[in-house]
Amino acid sequence: MNRVAAFALVSVLGVSLSAACGKREVADVPASVSLQSASISAAVATHPARALPAEPTACPEGMLLVDGEYCPDVEQRCLEWMDPPGRYHQFRCAKYAQPATCKGARVHERFCIDATERTEEGSDMPRHFASWTDATKVCESQGARLCKTSEWQFACEGEEMRPYPYGWERDSSACNVDIDHGLGHVGRLVDHRTPASAHPRCVSAFGVHDMAGNVDEWATVDGAPVGSREVMKGSWWMPGRHACRSFQGGHGAHYGGAESGIRCCAEASGGRPG
Repeated sequence: MNRVAAFALVSVLGVSLSAACGKREVADVPASVSLQSASISAAVATHPARALPAEPTACPEGMLLVDGEYCPDVEQRCLEWMDPPGRYHQFRCAKYAQPATCKGARVHERFCIDATERTEEGSDMPRHFASWTDATKVCESQGARLCKTSEWQFACEGEEMRPYPYGWERDSSACNVDIDHGLGHVGRLVDHRTPASAHPRCVSAFGVHDMAGNVDEWATVDGAPVGSREVMKGSWWMPGRHACRSFQGGHGAHYGGAESGIRCCAEASGGRPG
């Protein structure tokens, strides 16, 4: 299945909007320019195969472009906690204050990221039982790489610095999250994965799907030494911290459980360097 078929509607809307906005007055255009335009139009009509080529995309198929100003140090203030007083009281935030605060200079980022979690061959189900080492090999075999934590976070929260990819209030119905029964136990988790297309509202400002829940996604900590660079982002279907800045560490490079999946990043072509 083409992993970007779900996003075809965006392109159609873009074309429609361009057409709607393209009307303009031409009465004052010099005659020489009009004649030149007429000559070009005639040449294209006579030799349609010589029409200008389509502008190349910045990202490989199945990936989306992330381009903007990232905040490395953000303050996101929780207004209301989801769980009652006790050990996990400040574990899941129900509602954050708007706007978030950037505590320092922003950094320009430009890269490509998978539109959805990597799926199994011939299926729309996300891959799992993947270790950090496995995920690295999968990405590199297709000319990509694992995302850095800064990249993953920016693709999740956008320039607005949303705490959750979909907004400021935790929505257990938007993503495959907060399943609190029938989970199984360590080493024998019950498989609650859902297809990559199952939660259309679980999408970030950049259009990236399932950056909260479904499966954990391996990332590499920016600048960290070997042995402490492997983290999981996005959480999985359990009632975990699935905010954009949250992470799961400590498993090591060779852990691969039923909840651990893959998302890749790649360099973007063209544009201003990041």
